[in-house]
Amino acid sequence: MRAPAPRTAEAEPPATAAAPAAARAPRRGATDPVKSLLHRHRELVEQAVDPLEIAAGLEVHGVTDRTAARFRHRDVFSLAEELYARVPRGEAPAGTAPAVPAEPVSHWAGLVLAPGAVALVAGGGLVLTHGPARLAVGVVAALALGAALLAAVRRGPLRAAPARGSRAAALWTVWLLAYALGGDGLLAALAAGGPDEPWPLAPAPLLVLAVSVAPAAWCARLFAVRARRRLAASRGLDDFAYGVRPLLLAAVGLHLAVLTALTAAAGAPYAAVALGALLLLARLLAVHGRARAAAAGLAAAGAAEALALASVLAARLPGLDPLAVPVRAALATGGPGAVPALVCGAAALGLLAHAAVALCRASAHADATA
Repeated sequence: MRAPAPRTAEAEPPATAAAPAAARAPRRGATDPVKSLLHRHRELVEQAVDPLEIAAGLEVHGVTDRTAARFRHRDVFSLAEELYARVPRGEAPAGTAPAVPAEPVSHWAGLVLAPGAVALVAGGGLVLTHGPARLAVGVVAALALGAALLAAVRRGPLRAAPARGSRAAALWTVWLLAYALGGDGLLAALAAGGPDEPWPLAPAPLLVLAVSVAPAAWCARLFAVRARRRLAASRGLDDFAYGVRPLLLAAVGLHLAVLTALTAAAGAPYAAVALGALLLLARLLAVHGRARAAAAGLAAAGAAEALALASVLAARLPGLDPLAVPVRAALATGGPGAVPALVCGAAALGLLAHAAVALCRASAHADATA
């Protein structure tokens, strides 16, 4: 840890009068501007596990590398190190929660394999059974797969703290998975004037998505660990962002490659790739404290799928034929799978653009424990 920086007068960075309190200059006569900054952020500094958390917290409060230069520090990370050094660490301050240690891989590695194992067993059971027995196997398989998925996302790299938007994200995820199972068949039946009988279900996409949970967890862990290391080695917020963005793209690209291979092996429609990418990006955002953005992306895709079904139904009413023109054009071009592919692909691109900004901030990785 470096020695405390030389004393200087804190000056206001070039900003408007509405600049955050952390960046405002102290009154004339102040002899230790870093001390005044420490006083304003005493709780943040006392509860931080390491200087990286202080740097992330300062970033949230509007302190930039330019602001840090006013304190005679080259960047926010250097300023955070001095703040961390100024607070005694012999005992944790009263009321401070202990740091959550990183969860060992052995605690979650088996759980992320469970959804794929359950899906494979269920697929075999559905192939070997008929009639009422097949229905019973399907019900049991659905319950078992749901339990396995819940266990997989509550431990390890896919674990996200409860936050506003988490429940909505869960509900939209269920809808998207249900559409992957039977939405294409229902849309085709509606477009043909039905359904006059039960439409066919497509378990292959669910099988692909279930098996891809394990690769998704490892991709999420790869991103979290590498980003945390980059945070420790970075010498500025911009430097950190430039280094983390390729890590994000690499993690998403790796998962897309795995999804594509699994989809081809299972003979599933390639809409499963778009849905898998959407679910991974939504989970990454939720894990790193952006649950509302994740819920918004999932809601947009789910609502668009529901609107596609509703537009075909509404077109049966006199004068409302134009409502179904976009959906019928997609069906004519790429079949029923074109609708979820376009919808989920567009939502995934939107979340990727948001993640390229939100997940490249130091504050998104201050509490990473994967």
